[in-house]
Amino acid sequence: MTQAMYFPIALCGATDQPEAARYDRRWMVTDADGRALDGRGNDKLSAIEVRLKLGYLVMRAPGMLRLDIPLDVIEDDESVFAMAKTTQGEEIQVVDEGELAAAWISNYLQQPARLVKIHPDEVRRDAA
Repeated sequence: MTQAMYFPIALCGATDQPEAARYDRRWMVTDADGRALDGRGNDKLSAIEVRLKLGYLVMRAPGMLRLDIPLDVIEDDESVFAMAKTTQGEEIQVVDEGELAAAWISNYLQQPARLVKIHPDEVRRDAA
């Protein structure tokens, strides 16, 4: 029997944790222009390990300290809302995870990037 795999952050490492099903592809990494990274030519994205632990999305990557992002936050601060483009070119509303997450992902990828979460009110066709 094959274990289901989930990708809380699109194109990053998978987890087999059953509780991750509700977070599958909820986050994505965007470039400085708000376009989702597609992973082409960047194996570093898939090397990011992702786990759920005690209400946090836990990210680990080679040479980086662990980064914990709260899973369930009430999205009522419109100042962190933005628009982003998926890899299919669809424009969707997202929630920016902030400067610490942006610094972490940018440092690891060695390019300007942001970690964003698909807004909970967004109708998802196929994220990222």
